[in-house]
Amino acid sequence: MKIKSIYIVLFLCCFVHNIFAQEEDNNENEELKVVTEEVAVKKKRKRNKKIKPYEPLAPARAAFYSAVLPGLGQAYTGKYWKIPIVYGALGAGIYFYTFNNDQYTEARDFYKGRLAGIPDDPSNRLSVLTDEQLIDRQRRFRRDQELSILITAGLYVLNIIDANVTAHLQQFNVSKDLTFQPKININEFDYTPSYGMSLNYSF
Repeated sequence: MKIKSIYIVLFLCCFVHNIFAQEEDNNENEELKVVTEEVAVKKKRKRNKKIKPYEPLAPARAAFYSAVLPGLGQAYTGKYWKIPIVYGALGAGIYFYTFNNDQYTEARDFYKGRLAGIPDDPSNRLSVLTDEQLIDRQRRFRRDQELSILITAGLYVLNIIDANVTAHLQQFNVSKDLTFQPKININEFDYTPSYGMSLNYSF
């Protein structure tokens, strides 16, 4: 009788122990599920932050800002490092235009004074030049002046194009869900490889 009671007590102890062990395993599994679900949600949120919403008017807006004020379109697209380059290029074009204009005006005024019969000032560096040399000097600086205007206008237009293209490129989806990679397929009939490209999109 005592042996039976001992067996019954041992059986109950093992049964209760198994029940508690299963409950602990279930609790651990539930905790693991909760943790993995939280991590998955965080990853999805980070991925959604990287993808910007599509704005069809963004390129036109960036180009308009750059047309109103050079460099403003670059600031709108977030390319702040391009702003000093834009102003440096436009400033160089304006500097060369001003320099060539001053040289042209000086040679023209000196030549006009000589034609009017005003005696040359010996301290002026242009007094050693002949009339033909003064005319050539005027033509050269006038040509350089016009070239400076064209280059400055081209840099201004290039500033607008750069802002527009940058805004266009920011609209493309470059996430990891869209992949383009080479792929090799084996033909099921003669087991020869077939080469090709595959475009995969993951939803």
